[in-house]
Amino acid sequence: MYNPSSLRSLEQERHQMRLAAPVLSGYLLRKEARGTSSRQTVGNPPMVCQDPVVQNALYTGNVQAVKEIFSKGFPSDLVIQPQGGAMCWRANGKVRGLWSLTYEQELTTPLHITAGRGFTECLQHLLMRGARVDLAPGGTTALHEACEECQPECVKLLLQHGANPNATNEDGQMPLHVCTELDSLECAKHLLAFGALINGQSLDDNDTPLHVAARHSLPDHMELYLRHGAALNLQNEEGNTALNAACSKPQDCASLERYSRVCHMLVSAGADIHISDADKQTPLHMACKNANPDVVDLLLKYKALVNEMDYGGDAPMHNILKAVAYKTDHEPERIVQALLNYGSIRVWPGALPKVLKYCCTSPRTIEVLFNAYDRLKITEAWVESVPPEVFQKHREFYESLFALMQTPRSLQHLARHRLRTFLEGRLHNVIPKLGLPTFLKNYLMLAFRDYMH
Repeated sequence: MYNPSSLRSLEQERHQMRLAAPVLSGYLLRKEARGTSSRQTVGNPPMVCQDPVVQNALYTGNVQAVKEIFSKGFPSDLVIQPQGGAMCWRANGKVRGLWSLTYEQELTTPLHITAGRGFTECLQHLLMRGARVDLAPGGTTALHEACEECQPECVKLLLQHGANPNATNEDGQMPLHVCTELDSLECAKHLLAFGALINGQSLDDNDTPLHVAARHSLPDHMELYLRHGAALNLQNEEGNTALNAACSKPQDCASLERYSRVCHMLVSAGADIHISDADKQTPLHMACKNANPDVVDLLLKYKALVNEMDYGGDAPMHNILKAVAYKTDHEPERIVQALLNYGSIRVWPGALPKVLKYCCTSPRTIEVLFNAYDRLKITEAWVESVPPEVFQKHREFYESLFALMQTPRSLQHLARHRLRTFLEGRLHNVIPKLGLPTFLKNYLMLAFRDYMH
């Protein structure tokens, strides 16, 4: 039960207002000139509160206690100032620096706390008591907080009470920009229903919501934004479109399929696959770097330039070969195979031992790449490039490869190489139309056999 003394302690905080005002002003006025601001400076400065009774009521969502505390005549625009000790490095004029214990202050409000935790009843009471819905002493609004924490009912409630759907936080992001989780879809729907800008760009990075959805592989968000007229080819600060953003994001095996879905949606909707970023890297460069074979197949199907060079002089083939050692679970061999079948440049023969050394953990990558040559000048240096443990794990394949040191390539392989050379750059179009048996067609397209002949 909360006694009157606890409530009186809050009133005693009022004398801190004069001291706290400069601190709060710094938070409230920061980046004010950067466009639509989330700071609200109209009215009296809010009261600073460190009382644990109030904090406990808010953080636990205790509706009865919140209604008791924030009753008639009590301010609902508190600034909550929890404190915690932390070791920080402090520079010193006489010595290089010292570790010292300081107290970090994270300014928040009752609205932020309740909105971010989904305490809708508490939130509604505070809003009915007149809490300023866009107050942002810590640099972000309660609406941002609710979107980040995927609390759609709180998002809707805040918007119904006049929250600005296009307010910017201290990082220059609007609420749609912080909808980065699959569960934030309903939040995004509410924001758009209340006038959020579908092509609003963040102040620092010039990202649109479509960039964010693509980067975080959110296909349902993507469908929603495209339905509301999202611009496909807007470029951000780094020159990336939404498609570039999806292709450039590092991807683990579990997320490959989602990123593939996102890229299919963007390309099908008309995204330009040829737009490059500030380093002249195209979506194909990026998809190869992150070893997503389905996205590479998609981009090649839509006529991505297989031999385009970035500012570093790298073609897509260079990017995938650099990634093989770290992406063996992503089937990098499929990407090398696809690039070669679409006419990619090959590695200079003198560099093949180096490629073998760095890509040996993926024997299928070695197989498909080396089968693009009519002959291989294998030496003892090649054998030494493969660590013993890798050789033992893939013994059958590497024995077949190193056997070519004394044996020429088969006539069958030489005929394949001749035909591939004649059809270079057209293989993917011509071979399917020749009516060849499946085995022969696959052989010409460098299908994997797990040995060299």
